[in-house]
Amino acid sequence: MATTIWLGTRKGLFIARQHGSAWQIDERAFLGVPVSMLLANPDSGLALAALDHGHFGVKLQRSENGGRDWHEIPAPAYPEKPDGEVDLDPVRHDEVPWDTKLIWSLEFGGRDGQLWCGTLPGGLFRSRDHGDSWELIESLWNDPMRKHWMGGGADLPGIHSIAVHPENPDHITIAVSCGGVWVSEDGGDSWNCRADGMRAAYMPPDQAYSPNAQDPHRVVQCRAAPEILWCQHHNGVFLSEDGSQSWRELDDIPPSFFGFSVAVHPEDPDTAWRVPAARDEERIPENGKLVVTRTRDRGRSWEVLDRGLPAEPAYDIVYRHALDVAADGRCLGDGQHHRLGLGQRRPGRQLAGAVAPPAADLLRAHHAVTRPLSTAPLVAGERLEPVGRRWQVEYN
Repeated sequence: MATTIWLGTRKGLFIARQHGSAWQIDERAFLGVPVSMLLANPDSGLALAALDHGHFGVKLQRSENGGRDWHEIPAPAYPEKPDGEVDLDPVRHDEVPWDTKLIWSLEFGGRDGQLWCGTLPGGLFRSRDHGDSWELIESLWNDPMRKHWMGGGADLPGIHSIAVHPENPDHITIAVSCGGVWVSEDGGDSWNCRADGMRAAYMPPDQAYSPNAQDPHRVVQCRAAPEILWCQHHNGVFLSEDGSQSWRELDDIPPSFFGFSVAVHPEDPDTAWRVPAARDEERIPENGKLVVTRTRDRGRSWEVLDRGLPAEPAYDIVYRHALDVAADGRCLGDGQHHRLGLGQRRPGRQLAGAVAPPAADLLRAHHAVTRPLSTAPLVAGERLEPVGRRWQVEYN
């Protein structure tokens, strides 16, 4: 099976396949429409694409044949807000809309037909029929602590990370910006905020360790050791070794602690990658040098990797979903503002750039390896057509 890259962009969906040593965009869909999230199963051919039509709202499309054909299915929808319900943003004091403003995360649920979907303004939805219908998880939405969630970079809070336990589909971990990390152990019937040990430097000192005030930018779970969770936080990198019961902050993070993305090796919980940025108020690489950092000892030390990345000053930023590692751990991808970087064989050892203006800032990668990866760089020096600022990548 040819390696396939799914690219969800602000200009539509593009499917590129590797033909020998070259890449070719074979299929296109939703041209001119932003694709905010992708989910695909290379074995069954099921794929979902979330579309952000702006004025026309959020739409959801499904394919049953690996992206060749698509049809619209219902997007998750909030119930009507009850009369007299007071639901105000805790910072802006504006009414929180009970309306799907963005689909920010999609994950398979571990059972046939089950899907999870995270949205702005913070609602979590579940489907039991491959997306034909959706239900709001009211146990989370109606939790009094939910009304203390606040937007980070966006005006509204949102669920950007969903991790389903690979052996127990009733165990679900989600992360909210800004609202901490939440865990359900009964399939969504009840939830607990589990961000003890995280520190929010942007809060007053007496609230800095409040679990519900944390801004985890991205949380990922190791498939082979699901009790190990990595978090790129707004002001640091945190690690949980007990399924989010507790978190500890890692020290000595080069070249900076700030960033949005983190990825963990699917078979080795000690190995993780991140793409650092300078700081909140300066969202560019530290000193204009784009790097990927890697730890192979659970955060005790970090390598700074730059081979194959721009040697000249670069001001690209890699956002939450713009860094992912293949399911076999042999390929790492990062969607940068002006290029797509791919490293293979030993992930992160070499990143080969493919220029893709105007910008790439969101990537999602999976990889079902059916043959050995070639030893040549994946896309070194090749130019992909300018397909937008949002990238999501799927390796089949």
